[in-house]
Amino acid sequence: MAGSFVFSMKSRIQFAQVPAPPSLATPRFLRHPFFAWAGLRPPLAQHTLAEHEALMRHSRNAHTVVEIGVAEGASAAGLREAMHPQGALYLVDPFHLSRIPAFNFLKRAAQRVVNSVGTARTVWIESFSHAAARHWKGPIDFLLIDGDHREEAVERDWQDWSPFVAGDGVIAFHDARLFPSGWSTPDYGPVRFINRVFREGSGAAPWAIIDEVDSLVFVSRRKPS
Repeated sequence: MAGSFVFSMKSRIQFAQVPAPPSLATPRFLRHPFFAWAGLRPPLAQHTLAEHEALMRHSRNAHTVVEIGVAEGASAAGLREAMHPQGALYLVDPFHLSRIPAFNFLKRAAQRVVNSVGTARTVWIESFSHAAARHWKGPIDFLLIDGDHREEAVERDWQDWSPFVAGDGVIAFHDARLFPSGWSTPDYGPVRFINRVFREGSGAAPWAIIDEVDSLVFVSRRKPS
């Protein structure tokens, strides 16, 4: 499937690799988002290339896309590139961890990479996801949940946002499964949530898992293709 898409951003994103080659590790000081904003290094993705391609595949031509948890914007760039060019991309992140809020280089780095691809309208919602959900209206075609990783927070995002997802829409959970040489562990909140709700219980019906790629789990009301 990867060959069916043209990834104009792929060469400009440093994807997570498993296992991570020591020679490709970014020096600690260069990990600060200032260097991505200044164009001195590529944006650091918290996902693999295979995950990037899967996100693009499942969001292809979607009109309304929401991402919870933006970081440096690597996944958001992929979503904006894949979605419908006249659609709307909503990026939910409080960007509250900056030591100097007036500069907030994490947000600036994310804006730089997202604005470099696609033409979909981009709306930045600088808020915690539970607060943003209270004001949300309208259907969502594709939702990526990658914010607070505590199990109760993942469940709250699920409960707050899944009712807005269209009947044939898709929700993706990041860091939600174990995979060979991967970084996720059994005690990860998203892993525990997916196992409890989708693998061990029946409380998610009519939702079901339709795809799994590395740490990503995709769920939908539609049947797996």
